[in-house]
Amino acid sequence: MTAQITIIGSGHMARALARAALRADRTVQILGRNGSQTRDLVESLGPGATGGIVGAPVEGGIVILAVPYGEVHPVLLELGDGIEGRVIVDIANPIDVSTFDRLLTRAGTSSAEEVAAIVNGRADVVKAFNTVYAGPLEAGSVDGQHLDVFIAGDSEAAKEKVSALVARSQMRPIDAGPLRRARELEAIMLLVSGLQVSPAHENFNWDTSLRILP
Repeated sequence: MTAQITIIGSGHMARALARAALRADRTVQILGRNGSQTRDLVESLGPGATGGIVGAPVEGGIVILAVPYGEVHPVLLELGDGIEGRVIVDIANPIDVSTFDRLLTRAGTSSAEEVAAIVNGRADVVKAFNTVYAGPLEAGSVDGQHLDVFIAGDSEAAKEKVSALVARSQMRPIDAGPLRRARELEAIMLLVSGLQVSPAHENFNWDTSLRILP
């Protein structure tokens, strides 16, 4: 095993991200609010995974926020100085899930940029994994084809670290540019998520994925 990844959350995306990190030969620390759910997740992951409650010391150099948009700010406050000097990965899609017809962020910003404002230079923020759903991410592919993971951030070094994780997880990292490109990455998932719930597309079942073809 090599570098450690800390994942905040214990839901479907946390599980999928942990599986991806283990495929990449990383060790995984799961920090969740629900103790029994976190424990069950860690036990299901097997060797290479440890767990604890949010607020415990952060061990990973890369910290992935696998929580819904509405929980991102409170989680960052709970982590406190634990984020210092680390790479923070925001995967949130700030979608109004009651209607799937609007984003919850203000115009001209994104969830990732809000995270950057909160951490205020104490950590590098990267947007990644928001364009892949949990099922395909855990499997590592869709219909036998690799996944593309779009990565945006202002720190080239931070993007390289996340890209290395993605590549070693047998997926393809795509550098989408600076952190402000998170606006487009989040907006496109408003469209894609809306298709999942549309009665006109009965064959979509949260198992789709975005991919750039040559």
